[in-house]
Amino acid sequence: MATDTPTGHEQLTPPPGVELLWSGRVRDHAEDAAAHRHLLDAGEAARLLAFHRDTDRDAFAVAHVALRRLLGERLGLAPESVTLTREPCANCGGPHGRPVVPGNPVHFSLSHTAGLVLIALAGAPVGVDVEGVPDRGTTAEVATQLHPRERTELASLPTAERPTAFARCWTRKEALLKATGAGLNEELSLTYVGTGPQPAANADWLLSDLATDPGHAAAVAVRRHPSMPRSRNQPRTGD
Repeated sequence: MATDTPTGHEQLTPPPGVELLWSGRVRDHAEDAAAHRHLLDAGEAARLLAFHRDTDRDAFAVAHVALRRLLGERLGLAPESVTLTREPCANCGGPHGRPVVPGNPVHFSLSHTAGLVLIALAGAPVGVDVEGVPDRGTTAEVATQLHPRERTELASLPTAERPTAFARCWTRKEALLKATGAGLNEELSLTYVGTGPQPAANADWLLSDLATDPGHAAAVAVRRHPSMPRSRNQPRTGD
């Protein structure tokens, strides 16, 4: 059925450990997502109605309708039949941890910002993030929360180059924290992911930057399988 598969999407080349990466522009999918809001469950529908701005509402609808279609295709279910729940919070144990399909037959993560949606499916815990490159003032303000080495790296760059490097670092960090289940409850200064052209190596997680629209940065993190190489960073992926 046409409602079961997202259309007009861009398939990114996934790094090892990631089964599928889906990227879509909200403006290209907003009308279709609005027409298929019936695919959402009661909780998603309530969250959709709570948005005050049309842009936020459209981004949420596109992201969650696409996610349900991709999960339904992966699981052999109708999109509206996919059950979603949350793991206990990794910090407090509350019912607001990482979203999951019960039993974890497939792991997933989604992110949306300023007109873009990014979704990953994998056989192991996974996290994705896409963000717009911030202005210099925001970069200077938020960079104080990063790992000391990351702050040093940013300070060594020309001022004009810092926002792009910061966005690389931020998306890597948020993707990793989504994958671990810690989310932004964990201090951003604790884990080093780097601000340079390649993510820092991590013994337990594979971090990869993703190709995306100009003015944005994106990254994915997936738990390493024992067979994955641990000493080399993966190149930037995408079309």
